[in-house]
Amino acid sequence: MKKGTLLLGVAIIALAFTSCKDEKEEEADKAVDTYVVYVDSIEKVAIDDKTDWDQIDAVYQLRMNEAEASLAYSKDSIKAQERMMMTRNKYEAMKSKMVVVAAPAASSKQQLRNALFGEGKIGDDMNFSWVTAANIHEVYQSFIHTAENNKDSYTREDWDEIKLMYEALDSRKNTVEKEGLSNEDNRKIAGLKFKFAPMLKVNRMGEKTQEMQKAKE
Repeated sequence: MKKGTLLLGVAIIALAFTSCKDEKEEEADKAVDTYVVYVDSIEKVAIDDKTDWDQIDAVYQLRMNEAEASLAYSKDSIKAQERMMMTRNKYEAMKSKMVVVAAPAASSKQQLRNALFGEGKIGDDMNFSWVTAANIHEVYQSFIHTAENNKDSYTREDWDEIKLMYEALDSRKNTVEKEGLSNEDNRKIAGLKFKFAPMLKVNRMGEKTQEMQKAKE
């Protein structure tokens, strides 16, 4: 009787263990399936901005962690790992296409150069080779008119940068004069410079004086 009871007890324990094991395997397979299905569903969603992607990625990390934690209980862990790897690669490929990394904002110095010469015309290399005998009058005109129109908003650092750019443009003019600069354009440039040089000096010195007064206060 005791032996029969013992065998029955062992059988019940074995059955419970098997049932528990089957339940774990089922949960593991479900976790992997949920992970795979979630990534598949992302392709069908319109992602409008970074906030949307951040939310998607947060859910993705949760689904992936749940699936990885359940792998040990999977009936076929090797197959489950392969599915997860393929899904991870698929997600990373989608992410690289959908997430646009914002370009760093241009520095205040670069913004000023863009305003004076045009977007991206002058960078840190200070290359003025794009200024030719054919367009240098227009370049001077745009540069000087922009500086005149915005003179009240410039800081001392801005005027220092404007002076540097102005001198670099003058240096380029010395080169293009030998490359066919017409007498008419040369005269027009001289007229622009005649009016601009004093304005540059006065405004730059004025900003320096104000800066020194503020420092004393």
